Parts: sequence; C-alpha cells; structure tokens
Amino acid sequence: MRITAIDTYIVGNPWKNWLFAKVSTDEGIHGIGEGTINYFAKTVQAAIRELTPFVLGMDPFQVETISQRLIRDVYTEGGQVHMCAVSAIEIALWDIIGKACNQPIYNLMGGRCHEKLRAYANGWYRGPRTPENFAENAKKVVAKGYTAMKFDPFGNAWRQMSRYDFDLSLDIVRAVRSTVGPNVDLLIEGHCRFDVATAIQISEKMYEFRPMWFEEPVHHSNIGAMVEVARRSPVPVATGESLSSKYQFADLLKHDVVSILQPEPLNLGGIFATRKIADMVDAHYGSIAPHSAQGPICSAACAQLNASLPNFLIHEIFDDFNEPWEKKIVTNPVEVVNGYIELSERPGLGLDIVIEEIEKYPYQQENYLPLFTPGWEKRERRR
Repeated sequence: MRITAIDTYIVGNPWKNWLFAKVSTDEGIHGIGEGTINYFAKTVQAAIRELTPFVLGMDPFQVETISQRLIRDVYTEGGQVHMCAVSAIEIALWDIIGKACNQPIYNLMGGRCHEKLRAYANGWYRGPRTPENFAENAKKVVAKGYTAMKFDPFGNAWRQMSRYDFDLSLDIVRAVRSTVGPNVDLLIEGHCRFDVATAIQISEKMYEFRPMWFEEPVHHSNIGAMVEVARRSPVPVATGESLSSKYQFADLLKHDVVSILQPEPLNLGGIFATRKIADMVDAHYGSIAPHSAQGPICSAACAQLNASLPNFLIHEIFDDFNEPWEKKIVTNPVEVVNGYIELSERPGLGLDIVIEEIEKYPYQQENYLPLFTPGWEKRERRR
C-alpha cells in the first residue's frame, strides 16, 4: 500500500476553524486526521501541503519513519503549527492502518484498558460572565448526565486581576458548586493568565470549593513558574496542552510535582507520539487527561488513545456544546451517554468526514477564541 494524495478541508466553526486532512492510498483505503489550532487554520493547511512530498509513495504503516521525515528531516522547530500539520497526517495514517487491519486503533496501541471513558463537559458556559449564568448553564450540564465540568471564570484577566474581578471569579465558582452539589467535579481553567503570586492566591481561595484541578494557571513555556505554583497550590495543577515535544514534557516531569498531564495529540505529532508521553507520565506516577478542545476527529482520536492508557483520568468533551450541525459533518461522531463515552469497535477512528456537509461551512478569518478580549466567553462571531 502506498500513499497517493493528501487533501485538506477547513470547516468554519464559529469559535475555531477546524482543519481536517484526508490521506488516500493506491488500495482505495483512505484515512482522516485533524490539525486544528486556534486562528492559524490556513497556516497549518499550507504546512500540510509543504510536507506532502515527504510522504507520497510511502507505506502508511511506517508511522515512525514518516514522522521522522516530517519532524526531524525538515530541521526546523515549528512548534504547534508544525506539529498540528504532522498530526493531521499521522492520525490519518492510524485510521488507514486500523481499516486495513479491521481493528479500532486502541487495539493497535496495546489494547483496551477501559470499557468506557469518563468525560467532562467544556464549552457549556457561553453567555454573560455572571454567577447566575454559569449556575443556570451548569444545571443543564448535570441534566445531561455529566459528573465533571470545566470552565474559565476569570474573564479576560492577564497577569493580575482587580479586586472586583478576583471576587467575581470566586463568586462564579461558588455559584457553580452550590448548584451542582458536592459530588460533581469542577475543573478550573486558567488559560495561562496569571503570574505566580496571583495564581497561588486564587488557588488558596478556591480550595474550599474542592476543584479537581487548576489548569494552566501560569504560562506553559515557563516550566519554573508552573512548578512553583504546583508546589504551593492546595489545588492540584494540570498542564501540558500547549507543549509540543516530549522534551518539554521531560523537563516538566523531572520536578515530580505536576501529576495531571494534558497532552494535546494535535500539538505533539499525533496519536503515537502522545502514547509515548503517556508512558513517560506513568513512570512519574502521573495521570493523563488529554486536551481535546478541537473538532470531532480530534475527539475520536483522543477516545482511541484514552482507551489504551492505563493511567487515563478523564476525557474532555466540547462536542455536546458546539454548533448543532457539527455531528452532520462526520459519520458516527463520539457520543457521551450519562457522562461516559461508549467506545466504538469500528475499525480505525470509527468515523469519516461528510464532504458535502463540510462545504456548507466555509473558513472565516474571524473564527477564533480571543481569550484576552472582554466577553470572549459569549463566543459571539466577531466582525
């Protein structure tokens, strides 16, 4: 079997353009992948096109060799943009391999460690930044059967917050906790907003609400700052979504202080690269909760990965809170039933793209999350 072509498709999801890839072979089997990143969809698309000559004519089963060609051999560190392009291709290769072997990908990654995957809801809190709005939307999440939910209560904060915004953020967390009760896990998103002192102050004040974690309280690129917050925070710190190499994870893990890691397969070069990092984390007694805040193909790839991980913790889900047409652009999308993902036994990723539906939602440059703009959480289209 040989790779004959790579085609790309951009879907105009209002809060982030999704980028999909289709890898075709001379035996008629094709695979799909995803390379979504905030704002730079066309940039990643161009990178995929530049990388395509490295893989044409290759055997799609040779995932490691192809990944080395796409990463090592270009001799340029392209960070998340580069790795998202690689991931779009790599995930499609595993989809091809699974179809050729008539096996779900998790059976090719060591087998299935879990009958179903606990999921947490994200993207559910669009609307005004008020305790009442967050509480009302939280009720709807629980009504769907979720036992965990993530949210960013911090508005457009950057480094520090005014006393008013600090107190409002705590009021939002308090309102959600009061609404959902003590047995639902709250995951607090920091979006790399704060300096060390502010992050620690927030964590100390939030502790009474028993969050499951405080995610990326400081910028991911400053490992020393992340380690300092993790050592002093009474709430467990989670991080890793923005790291783009195993070397960055190794640098973080050697401090043995962060035990909830969130590798993003699209930022790391795909499924196999993330599987390797999960083993590194396991060697440090850590748990894996992969970042999955992109499109439906990423959700499926993460489900396949998580099924094979003995140190899997929880799966992120936006799919229930995206645009209503999302589940029409793929066949057999990932479904959450009573807060859990039921694993598919279909070969490969278990789903495919519907091109005629994708074409109804073209790329829009304004489709991105402006996390440091007031009102970003409303997810309104910008003009």
